[in-house]
Amino acid sequence: MAGVSFEKKRARQPVGPAAAVSVRVFGAGGASVDGASVVAAPGEEIQQAVLDHLQRLAISVGAPIRATVHDDLAGCVVPLEVSADGSSRVTGKAVRVTPRPASAGTKGTVQAPTGQFGPAPVMDGPGTDPQGPAAHGALAAVPPEPPAATPTPARGFDAVAEEVLGDGPLTETAEGAKLLTEPMSRINEAVRAGRIDTAAELADRTLAEATAVFGPRHAEVLHLLELSAYIAYLAGDPVRAFRLSLDVARLRRQARDGEAAYDNVRSAATAWRAVRDPEEGLRLGRDLIDLWTDLTAEPGPAADDPGPLESARARMVRLTDRAAKAAARS
Repeated sequence: MAGVSFEKKRARQPVGPAAAVSVRVFGAGGASVDGASVVAAPGEEIQQAVLDHLQRLAISVGAPIRATVHDDLAGCVVPLEVSADGSSRVTGKAVRVTPRPASAGTKGTVQAPTGQFGPAPVMDGPGTDPQGPAAHGALAAVPPEPPAATPTPARGFDAVAEEVLGDGPLTETAEGAKLLTEPMSRINEAVRAGRIDTAAELADRTLAEATAVFGPRHAEVLHLLELSAYIAYLAGDPVRAFRLSLDVARLRRQARDGEAAYDNVRSAATAWRAVRDPEEGLRLGRDLIDLWTDLTAEPGPAADDPGPLESARARMVRLTDRAAKAAARS
């Protein structure tokens, strides 16, 4: 069986052009994205529900989503960009509009933008300050970020989405190409067609076969685990997506592949942000941050990119607060 010399590094592609959608926030518990209803889960802010929905859209199309957010109660329109890794940024100034009245007592009054949509709780993209004004929900005028000098490499599920939607090699090794090209093609086709249940069944079957042939640490098996995690996320199972991604990250780190391990950590972080139960989020978050912190102590992209880890730590604080409030209500 061929060894490590047959392995190839996944090509890094710049993130594709952003897709545009319209978002309307009606109140504390309801919103719509291009006419599709978005409802907050118990204990969840509508802002987070909308951001999670936009992130799933970004993953499905393999490109950032540019949203024009109409906040009816706050009386403002906010331009926002959400990436597939869950980071978000305000791309221009909030524009005041006449708000829709929330009750008879507010009828006819004009409110200043109050940050009710407040996209910043998950802002962990480059150049953002998790402790700045936006991180506390204020819709201050945020100047657009200057264009990057070089294309930003796709990471985490964003990189997996590029592979699924692209036309590059389907396998990681020469020996894997003989066995896996045909099933991988069918898996990707099912994902592109939105047949996520079919894609999940094919991925599980192909993973079992590849593991039996190559062993559990082979490059093809790790690649299939990454794909299975991505499919689980699309299927609405963020906990499974998280666990698969973190398992692969540990194996990559043990193999001293810090670049790939960081990709898997970012995938795990994306899945973790979609876990709505605060207690479960705290349990998973501890495992995520432990491994992530270890990676930052080693040479590699995790050490060079501290912002997302700080954002994850900030989310742990918010989850702790949500869990405490939920416990007080019970």
